[in-house]
Amino acid sequence: MATYRDMAPPQPPPPQSPPPQPPPPEAHPDPWPLAGLVLRTPRLELRPDDDAGLRELVEVAYAGVHPPEEMPFTHPWTDADPRYLGRGSLQYFWRCRADVGPERWAVNFIVRLDGRVIGTQGLMAAGFAQTREVSSGSWLGLAFQARGLGTEMRAAVLGLAFDHMAARAARSEAFVDNPASLAVSRRLGYRDDGSRVEPRRGTAATLQRVLLDRAGWDAHRPGWTVEVSGLGPCLGLLGAE
Repeated sequence: MATYRDMAPPQPPPPQSPPPQPPPPEAHPDPWPLAGLVLRTPRLELRPDDDAGLRELVEVAYAGVHPPEEMPFTHPWTDADPRYLGRGSLQYFWRCRADVGPERWAVNFIVRLDGRVIGTQGLMAAGFAQTREVSSGSWLGLAFQARGLGTEMRAAVLGLAFDHMAARAARSEAFVDNPASLAVSRRLGYRDDGSRVEPRRGTAATLQRVLLDRAGWDAHRPGWTVEVSGLGPCLGLLGAE
């Protein structure tokens, strides 16, 4: 004899959980937060390089960076065949951009005066999370030199490093026959930190190393404060969280 349970209609299977859905696009981290980083000084705006800015920068390089009888760079990129100087410059900046990561990075800022590209200011580090040390390198078009702009753009990235990223030291170097670059360093509080000899255009040339610590920065910082926006999302990428 059938029981009530035997005559009961079959029960539907329990509902299955829906397959997991990907998070909404806004939940993903920005793949390139450096695009939102901006530094502003009394006269200048600095943004990490992008392709549009680099094309303008190449035109500044073609217009001249230093007198032809001088060579301020350890890698004499301005001696390149003019047919390839622009392409080589773009490839250099692209390589730097592609290699940015917490272990090692070089952020090359495009520097603008009144909206016009005038040069580039680099800030670099290796193992920043451990060393809290940065280094820098820069150049300005000839038409924009001897106006204090080199000091202003270097001070911008030093303010970023010391005041916003807890850097302990900043390093730089210049050939001893490049007094303009060394004057910028000394104006901002760097002290001599040894020297080395490098080959340059077939002869030996002496590079002066300089070092700036936090006390030196505090004693020589400019009378203005760099305005920094968009740094927060970049800190992890730069090993500075």
